[in-house]
Order: sequence, then C-alpha cells, then structure tokens
Amino acid sequence: MLVSALLTSVGINTALCVLFLTFYSILRKQPSYYDVYVPRLLADGTSKRRSHFSLERLIPSAGWVAKAWRISEEELLSSSGLDTLVFMRLITFSLKIFSFAGIIGIFLLLPINCLGTQLEEFDIADLAGNSLDVFTISNVNNGSNRLWIHFSAVYLLTIFTCFLLYYEYKYISSKRISYFYSSKPQPHQFTILVRSIPPSSSSSVSETVESFFKELYPSTYLSHVVIHRTSKIRNLVNEARKLYKRITKLQSDSTQQKRRNVNLVDHYEKKLEDIEENVKLEQSESSLAGEETRAAFVSFNSRYAAGTAFHLRQSVNPTQWITEQAPEPQDVYWPFFSESFMRRWISKLFVIVVCILFTILFLIPVVVVQGLTNLSQLETWFPFLTSILTITFVSQVITGYLPSLILLLFQKMVPPVMEFLSSIQGYISHTDIVKSACNKVLWFTIWNVFFATVFSGSVLSQMFIILDPKEIPAKLAVVVPAQASFFIAYVVTSGWTSISAELFRVIPLIFSLICRPFTKSANDDEFEAPSMPYHKDIPRILLFGLLGMTYFFLAPLILPFLLIYLCLAYIIYQNQFINVYATKYETAGKFWPIVHNSMIFSLVLMHIIAVGIFALKKLPLASTLTFPLPVLTLLFNEYCRKRFLPMFVAYSAESLIKKDRQDQNDATMAEFFEKLVTAYKDPALMPIQYSSNTDSLRRPLVS
Repeated sequence: MLVSALLTSVGINTALCVLFLTFYSILRKQPSYYDVYVPRLLADGTSKRRSHFSLERLIPSAGWVAKAWRISEEELLSSSGLDTLVFMRLITFSLKIFSFAGIIGIFLLLPINCLGTQLEEFDIADLAGNSLDVFTISNVNNGSNRLWIHFSAVYLLTIFTCFLLYYEYKYISSKRISYFYSSKPQPHQFTILVRSIPPSSSSSVSETVESFFKELYPSTYLSHVVIHRTSKIRNLVNEARKLYKRITKLQSDSTQQKRRNVNLVDHYEKKLEDIEENVKLEQSESSLAGEETRAAFVSFNSRYAAGTAFHLRQSVNPTQWITEQAPEPQDVYWPFFSESFMRRWISKLFVIVVCILFTILFLIPVVVVQGLTNLSQLETWFPFLTSILTITFVSQVITGYLPSLILLLFQKMVPPVMEFLSSIQGYISHTDIVKSACNKVLWFTIWNVFFATVFSGSVLSQMFIILDPKEIPAKLAVVVPAQASFFIAYVVTSGWTSISAELFRVIPLIFSLICRPFTKSANDDEFEAPSMPYHKDIPRILLFGLLGMTYFFLAPLILPFLLIYLCLAYIIYQNQFINVYATKYETAGKFWPIVHNSMIFSLVLMHIIAVGIFALKKLPLASTLTFPLPVLTLLFNEYCRKRFLPMFVAYSAESLIKKDRQDQNDATMAEFFEKLVTAYKDPALMPIQYSSNTDSLRRPLVS
C-alpha cells in the first residue's frame, strides 16, 4: 500500500469523525433526542426534556469534552461500579504502554527503518508516493547493527509492560476488596447455587435439599428456593406485557383515534385477561413437585458459611450436589437452567463445535478483504474492473479504505452471535454470559482479524507449515510485517470511526427516527437506560493492544494512530458512562484477568516474531538473546496468577469473617434475612396484573 492510499483512508475517517462529533454536539442538546444521547440521565430523573427553543441548541459545542475529562475515578466508581472502573483502567493502561512505546517507536525506530535500503530508498520529496513498507523493519538492511536498537526496544517495552501489569493487577485487586468491604449486605453473598441434586423416590427435591443441608450445616443453614420449570409461564408473561403496551399506546392516541380503536382495545383487554388466567393456572401447576428441577438456591446466615459450602465438595460423587456461587437475584439468567450434569456438558461441547464452524466460515470475508488490498490480484479476479482501477483515487479508496470497512462490517455480527452461544452454554447469570462472550469474541477476533489476515492470500495454501513449531517464528517474521499497511488502515477505520460512531450512537439514532412516528413519546419515569456491552468493546481495545505490541518494533508508524484512538476512547467512554450506560449487573472487576491474559499473549507473540525477524535479518545473536523473554514473561504471568487470580475467583475467609463481624451490630440484618428467604424466587412465579379486571386477583388459583 502506498502512503497516498493510507492518507486517503485517514482523510475519509477523519471527515467521518468530525461529522459524527459535530452532529453529536448538536443533537445531544435537542430534547427529542434525549432518549438516544442521555438515556441514563432520563432514567435517573436528573435530566428533563425542555421544550423551549434557544439558538444555542443549534450551535456545536465541546462542553461535554471538559465535563467528561473532569470526572474522577472515585466518582466513576460510586456512580457506575467497579466494572466501569476496570474498563477505564484498561484504556489508561493502554495509553501508558503505547505512549512509552510511541516515544521509542516514532523518534528512534521509525527513522532507522526509513534510513534502510533493503526494499527501496525513502524519497522524502515524494512522500505520498512511497510504499508503507519503507517505514517497517523490512527496509532495514540485513545484518545491520542498527537492528540492536530494535532488540533493545523489545526488552524495554517488555519490562515496562510487565511492571504496569503487576501494578494494575495489584490495584484492581485492592479495589475489589475495598468494594466488597464497603458494600451493603447482598443476597448473593449469603447464597450458593446447588445443581445435580440426586433424585429421591420418597421425597421431593425441596425436602431432599432441606434435609441434606440441615444435616451438614445445622447451625448455619437458613433457607432454600428450588428452581421450577417456568419457560412456558415466562412466554405468557412476555406476551401479556406486549399486549399491555399495545393497549396503553391505543389509549394514548387522539380522540378521533380513540373512537376508532375502542373495539380493538376491548378485544385486547379480553385477550389480556385470558392470558393472565392462563398465567395463574400455569403458576399453580408449576408449584407442584413434578415441575421442580434438580437445582436450588441455598442461603446461609453468614457469608463465611456460604463460602465454606461453595468451596467444599458436598458429595463423594463429584457429579452430584455441585455448588456454584449464586449471582445477584436480578442477575440470574432464568431461561436456561439445565440441572443435568450431562446436559450442561453436551451444551458446552455443542457451543465449541459451533464456534469452530463459525470461525472457519469467517475466513471467507477475510480472504476477500485481503484480495482488495492487492490491485493485481483484484484485476485477476475481476478483469472488467481494470479500467476503473487505473483511476488513482478509486484505487486508493479500494486498497486503503474499503478492506478495513468490509472487515469491520462483518465483525459487527460476532458479539451478538457469541453472546447467544454463551447463553445456551448453561451459565446461570447475565454476567457469566457476558464474560464468556467477551472471551469468545476476543479469541475469535485475534484469530480471524490477526492470524487469518496475516496468513491469507498466497500463504493460506501453505498454512500446514506453521504446524511445525520450529517454523512458526520464521513464518510470522515474513507474513506479519507484510500486513503492516493493512493493520495501520484497520486501526484508523475500525478505531477512529467506530469510537466516534459509539458517541453518535448511529444504530439507536436510526431506530429512534424510524419508530418515532409510530410510538408515543416515552414516559421519562419509566425509561430504562442501556447497559455497557463489555463483550463488544473490551475485545476491540485488546485487539488494538495486540496490534500495537506486535507492530511496535516492526512498523512503529501504527502507534500515533493507535494513541489518537485511545485518547478519543478515553473521552468518549467517560462521557457515555455519565450520560448513556447504567449498571445493571456487576462482576466486581472480574474482567481484569481477561485483560491481563490478553496482554501477556501479546507480549509473547511479539517475542516470537522478534526471534524470527532477527534470524531473517541475519542477526542470529539477537535472535538467540530474545529467547529468554517469552520464558520470563510466562514465569511472570504464573506468579501473577498465583498471587492475584484467587482474589477474583472468591473472597478469602479473612474477608468474609471480617465483613460478617461488621454486620453483627447492624439492626437491619434481621429484616435482610427475612427478605433473603424469597430473594431468589423466580419472577415468572410472581403474580401479574396488567388488565383492568381486579376480581381475578381475588379468585383462588385452583377451584
């Protein structure tokens, strides 16, 4: 790719960014778009729609930038929770890493690459006509002593990154403990989930659970709630909710429409009453022993007792009485409660197979995208485009902008697919589903966007070579630098445009414009703000971290574009957490181990490429001296895993006992334990009343 093609991509994306930022600064001040740009403030009641017109509303302003910049870490923690803090620490951590890398890469490594003549002479007079390859390590002459500067840079970045990783892991761990100590008593702290309860011919599941835990934990067992099969009831409740919204909309129409719709409203009311009757009947049947699953929430009178029951294996048969930490009651994912050990195992196996097939199918757009970056290959595929491709601007757009855009559009389908697959894998909470989806999206993205891209094209047919571990560094040393220009353009397209589109909220805006003529304006008191899609945004930032690490010494030209993205991300996400996203579920910082592992993987990959590139550049001593780096990095990771990871799996006995003692003198604990008995009752079993017929509430469930 020529510099001119990259500049075309930068120009297009910069224009889109400016356009999105300008429109956002105007639309965010329009009351009719508050539900798009400040939904959290509407839901909290801290912002109301103002109807009076002012000219200031039509003038772009950057006041939101200063407001987002000023918000402190403690304010963010108190308003949005620890997961939000972890997400922002990921951005600031990346900024520190690549600011350090940028100083070395731009001011030291980049001039050395340009001074080389291995590929071609760098022509500063015709900057736009230069190939981007002259800015990479491939242009440094073989055997040049200047390569020792690249070698030293790899060591420096590794040391600096490991130091920051240790500091961040320690910091997040301490915040997690502090967050636990400062929290009020929560039901999930006193409760565990028990699955694979063995069947009994003489007693129900509820009686089996009660007798089992009363015998093993006579002084600490408090209560239990057996989980019932309620999928049919849940469907009826959802149908009733939709009908109620439809009736409310019809009743809110104008007087003329009310006269026309009165019969329709009566029809819906009658249908709604019938659904509510069916719900009550199904609820009464569900309460029978035959509808019980082999799973239950078991509560204890102390956190330490719940923690002890969670950690100990309850039965000599490890496939029975399986315990898990209970999620928060509002975090429970009720639709998929597979109580069978075998069914959950089969579900996980099925999801793995589907993920592999999806990964293989995704190679098709990756190969097509790489074909677009090569004009000669494109002319071979589509001979009729030869005359069009001779136009300079068209060829620059196709090679510099279109490939990244196509790959970005295909990537949009990955997070929802992975979230769905995680939801059928047997997880019991929304947070577990999001964490699992985050891991799936991350490794899918790393494989399909990075590895599949660098090994596509002519090398794709030779991928069997990399099955030999000895060949991996050499092959990576050849193919990774060759894709530097594509990934620089990818950071610009997928980074700059995506983050500005996140601020502009393109999809919610379009959806709002389409639905507005057909719906009544929402009541701000009933408005619900969206939650942060961590499984979509964390993998994207970690992918950019991988690209920054691997291309730090290969093609340092990527670093300025990456730093611009991270600066935009810091301001925009701070703004979104203030105005848009509300916390629905909290993992208390459990995303950080995913971040840590990804950064370690990026470091080791950089070391493997360095071993290959120094050998390829006829500097075998530097290649040999790089070998200790991945070993030392993995040893450092093992130390961090032993030192910090257990704090993210479960709280220590010391923490649990200390927190229990704090609550001993709390007068509200008696009331808390009374509510704990029913905290985990399935919402589908709760009575509903959407229709105007109140007599149905007084009728017995079973006549």
